[in-house]
Amino acid sequence: MKNKTFNTKALLIATGLSIFMIVLVFFGSRNLQNFDAALITYLFGTVFAFFGIVYRYSVWLQRPPTWIYFKRGITYLITGKVFSHFWFATKESVENIAFQKFIYPRGKYRWVAHFMIAVGCTSAFLITIPLTFGWIHFAMAPNTISTYEAYFFGFKVMDFELDSIIAFLTFHALNWSSYLVIFGSLYYLRRRLTNPGLIATQTFEGDLLPLILLIAISVTGLGLTYSYQFMKGFAFDFLAVLHAVTVIMFLIWIPFGKFFHIIQRPAQIGAHIYKKQGMKMGMAVCPHTGEEFATKLHIQDLKTVTEQLGFDFSHEDGTSHLDLSPEGKRSRLAQAHLKARLEGGNLFG
Repeated sequence: MKNKTFNTKALLIATGLSIFMIVLVFFGSRNLQNFDAALITYLFGTVFAFFGIVYRYSVWLQRPPTWIYFKRGITYLITGKVFSHFWFATKESVENIAFQKFIYPRGKYRWVAHFMIAVGCTSAFLITIPLTFGWIHFAMAPNTISTYEAYFFGFKVMDFELDSIIAFLTFHALNWSSYLVIFGSLYYLRRRLTNPGLIATQTFEGDLLPLILLIAISVTGLGLTYSYQFMKGFAFDFLAVLHAVTVIMFLIWIPFGKFFHIIQRPAQIGAHIYKKQGMKMGMAVCPHTGEEFATKLHIQDLKTVTEQLGFDFSHEDGTSHLDLSPEGKRSRLAQAHLKARLEGGNLFG
């Protein structure tokens, strides 16, 4: 049997959406009129990252367990108590995505550092992607040398004076993002270089490289600002190339490395909706321990998934091994081992 080296369905979806994104770049920049040719390498890196993300996400969704979670989460979100589910999803998004609440139980300082990285990366993406695509651009107002105009998709949205607070915050926004990412990443890098437990289990590729990339991007980005503001452009070209290399490495790494969890995190909301709805439908009781351990919906879907994967855990009496809780499974297994040893006449051998 010939092994498939790629997923055809995922490849078609990723290709189609990537082409659609390029079309949006073309029209969003007013037929490339507002596209900055100096950012072409960033555009290629972004398109590649987008293609890889969509491809991997499509493959991930095709897995039977993931597809059931996704399908049921979407179904519950748009049916039944729609407003209740949307309110729950909004609340989850604010708490666990915007404010990173899921990190706080692991430690206050870890939460602060993770929150800084999340805010820094998110704000940087929201700024750089529209700029790279030509969706946002700035231009001098007519008949003036002190007023800038901001355009979105070619439509003017605001203007501001160059010496105003808005101008200062706008043109230095990426600097604030860089500081947040650097401070947050340094905390985690220090932790990974000093914590014995992490040192014993971590890998350079999976744990250290992502932090090094984030720091490198932020430092080289800040270097560009300091070069033209305080060093009269000294080494600006070198820093620009170095910054581009680190950014493109980061973009290429997103679909294949640890950064992909950023894309997967919103799917957690669907899993929470699934769990919440399952609890309303009733809990499953382990026939061995007599205690509740999971929702009936989850056990039902687990049986469906295992059958799709070619495993049959049903018994002759119509029950299933999957009806047991983890404690029940371990107990039944121990009883089976004991019975086999007793029948073999060798209890301790």
